[in-house]
Amino acid sequence: MTQVVVEDLQDAVPTTRFERANVVRLSIAQALAGANSTVIYATGAVIGDMLAPTKALATLPISIFVVGMAACTLPAGAIAQHHGRRAAFMIGTGCGVAGGLMGTLAVLQASFWLFCLATFFGGVYAAVVLSFRFAAADCAAPERRPRALSAVMAGGVFAGVIGPQLVTYTMDLWQPYLFAATYLGQAAVAAISLLVLAGVRLPAPTATDAGKGRPLAIIARQPRLIGAVVCGVVSYLLMNFLMTAAPLAMKFCNLPQQSANLGLQWHVIAMYGPSFWTGRLITRFGASKVVATGLLLTAASSAVGLLGIQVAHFWATLILLGVGWNFGFVGASAMVLECHRPEEKARVQSLNDFVVFGTMTFGSFLSGGLLSAYGWDTVLWLSFPPLLFAVAALFVASPKPSRESVAA
Repeated sequence: MTQVVVEDLQDAVPTTRFERANVVRLSIAQALAGANSTVIYATGAVIGDMLAPTKALATLPISIFVVGMAACTLPAGAIAQHHGRRAAFMIGTGCGVAGGLMGTLAVLQASFWLFCLATFFGGVYAAVVLSFRFAAADCAAPERRPRALSAVMAGGVFAGVIGPQLVTYTMDLWQPYLFAATYLGQAAVAAISLLVLAGVRLPAPTATDAGKGRPLAIIARQPRLIGAVVCGVVSYLLMNFLMTAAPLAMKFCNLPQQSANLGLQWHVIAMYGPSFWTGRLITRFGASKVVATGLLLTAASSAVGLLGIQVAHFWATLILLGVGWNFGFVGASAMVLECHRPEEKARVQSLNDFVVFGTMTFGSFLSGGLLSAYGWDTVLWLSFPPLLFAVAALFVASPKPSRESVAA
């Protein structure tokens, strides 16, 4: 049996020894960590609207959250590479605890800029959470890696319940400070996740063949990779663009905060629930067709939102948006895997994530100003041009049948 060196152990042990415990812990941590993102998305624009010096900055805290994700994706990977994934987990989750405490203090002091700093720390936490599913695969035998990935992704479904319910049951607890108790609760949930992750045992980092592989400039010229990045960017950008604006739009339409919380709950479930079969669909139909379906569902979500401003319209929009994101983003990620050699994966995947999360910042920032100035319908209409651009990029990137295959 293959032996690996495991963190904090002097003797070599089989890879599978800690597999089951690691997957369980990472799944629980994924569910708990999801409360961080959901709380920020559910309340960030509303608190921003209350505290910001101008209404156009209402969604800036969520933009800062995305900046934190983009800025810390590469550093988190570097920490994991040199010190092990668990070290990155502990630092990132500690930032989640700090962010929750800062958020509470910001609400108590009515400090908009402190709240923005709190959401940045939340973004750092979210950047580390992105690697949980890959960590599960590290400790699993090759034939069990898909099951390990699926189990951790299942945590995202539970996160869709934990986060909104946390907001619903805590937002009015600390009167007259709306949402102060919510962020205190988020810090407590992150602290529990920290304890769960402390027991994870993963393979120690090994040296990588840093000098091997093609130059990144050459890799990035591939039409397939360009199409994959464009589709990933548009899928994540529009998901963030619409999800950021939706809770505030519901507030402007005089709909209750509890309805916004439930809408986000089902949105997050719709984001992660399909992951159990998205991989099978990609294997059967190809990544390009799955991405195209995701883009179509995202377009359908905007179309439904344009039909009315009742709770049902917002919920349907958020659910379709979640499923569309899953198909579009997961399919685009599968396309990225087709564009690099094994020794190039770290650089190419990091570049893809950096571009995706960096671009998301603009969407979350613009959505608040556009919503305040022009209304929810304008936000929805503006989602269609990027979708058309992504469809065009996908068409160019899709493999074309050769003359030999057509003749055959």
